[in-house]
Amino acid sequence: MEFFITIFNEVIFKPLVNALVILYAVIPGANLGIVIIILTILIRIILYPLSHKALKSQKALTEIQPKIKELQEKLKGQKDKQAKAIMELYQKEGVNPFSGCAPLLLQLPIFFALFQLFRLDFMDIDPSLLYSFTQLPAVFDTTLFGLVDLAKQSKETFGGIVLAFSAGAAQYVQSKTLTSQSAHKSKEDRSQFASMMQTQMTYFMPIFTVVIVWSFASGLALYWLITTLFSILQQWFINKKKPE
Repeated sequence: MEFFITIFNEVIFKPLVNALVILYAVIPGANLGIVIIILTILIRIILYPLSHKALKSQKALTEIQPKIKELQEKLKGQKDKQAKAIMELYQKEGVNPFSGCAPLLLQLPIFFALFQLFRLDFMDIDPSLLYSFTQLPAVFDTTLFGLVDLAKQSKETFGGIVLAFSAGAAQYVQSKTLTSQSAHKSKEDRSQFASMMQTQMTYFMPIFTVVIVWSFASGLALYWLITTLFSILQQWFINKKKPE
């Protein structure tokens, strides 16, 4: 376990701490809010190839839902044959049903690192976390444009509450964007897809988002909001693009 903790600290946590401090130092008139927004965008750019592939796979899964339903009806009561036929369909269509998990698995350590990061006293960061070329600024403005103290828990300030619910609302929009891919399907096809995904994703995830960020520093809510907005924009471009 100690080995994995060391890897986590050296590969994810320390680079995030140093990136945040360095961005704060080099951006004129920066505050923590500006730094989090820029850092979030940089993280999403790094993860873009994987998240793009996952979103395309999700779209492809939606596109073949009628074929899956047809196989389920045709092989009703024959679970083994049904599972084999569906896997063959995935291979034929070039769809990986598990590819959507990769970005989530990669982002989980980042979320854990951010949980830990926003618990720090930014004016008293442990020097052992900083690289030799990283210097802590004399003053650290932890606000978002002077309006919200991002170092305080979301539930403690009005601005933090707004950020928490905005993150939940963005999560709702993202879920609706994902499920709207099936809008051109028949009503029967849509109802089956909704029963599997839409109820869980559209309503559970926004509530889960608010619950998670509620008791953590507002900086986490801001990160979640920006990364979700990035995903919405990315999904919009994928949906807009015509199939090749």
